[in-house]
Amino acid sequence: MSVLDKRSADRRHPRPEPSPDAGAADDAAGATRDGDAKSAARRTRSDRRRGLPLALNAVSVALGIAVWWALASAGFKLPTPPEVVDRAATLISDGTLADDALASLTRVLVGFALGTAVAVPVGFLMGWYGILRGLIEPWIQFFRTIPPLAIIPLAVVAMGIDETPKIFVIFLAAFLACVISTFQGVVNVDRTLINAARVLGAGDATIFARVVVPASTPFILVGMRVGLGSAWATLVAAELIAAQEGLGYRMQNAQLYYDLPTIFVGLVSIGILGLLMDRVLLLAERRLTRWQERR
Repeated sequence: MSVLDKRSADRRHPRPEPSPDAGAADDAAGATRDGDAKSAARRTRSDRRRGLPLALNAVSVALGIAVWWALASAGFKLPTPPEVVDRAATLISDGTLADDALASLTRVLVGFALGTAVAVPVGFLMGWYGILRGLIEPWIQFFRTIPPLAIIPLAVVAMGIDETPKIFVIFLAAFLACVISTFQGVVNVDRTLINAARVLGAGDATIFARVVVPASTPFILVGMRVGLGSAWATLVAAELIAAQEGLGYRMQNAQLYYDLPTIFVGLVSIGILGLLMDRVLLLAERRLTRWQERR
């Protein structure tokens, strides 16, 4: 075909030119595919980051049990893990462990909940009002220097030997740990945020609810975690007050008979319950403070 014939054919049947909309659609589709690929890659990396700590925790637990078993086999006065598991199975089968765990967990939860419920508003008042800070802070610092265990004799004399003194000393331990953290959270709020809210016309109630409380939340949750640890640490001594059941009571009773497996069952039970409760608080902290940068 000659050149003239080709030109004539092109004039009769012109080739369609690509439209700008089609090119834009192709670009958008390509960008969507790239975005999906990047999102999938980010999810994969996030899953790997979440899975790594769990794997490390499992390795740590396995190593701890191995070291424990090695020390028991080397002649140290420790029960072996199979002996502790066997004793735990016995205590579970007759219902003793469940009753003790429920009694101890109830005391800790009640004391911890009361201590936190009182500590948070007191900490806010101390941090927000200078007059109340001057009136309350000396007493807080005074009781912080006194171990909650030292209050047990006074609690027994003043409150009797029922559940009240046990819960009170747990309450005191949780309260003292949480109130200081809440107070520090309030006084450490950035003054620039407060001044900016005032410039925008916000009143004290709005500033407190929209600025101070969110900024103090991380401190409050950390204080709650510390207070939870203090509550469990006080539990064993609190259950010495004429208790008839509880993990601390069972451990103290086993001490009289040199029953090491039962003591270890109590220790492991307290550790597991405390760890689970701490993880619940940690999950709440992550949900409530998503705006906070983390490493």
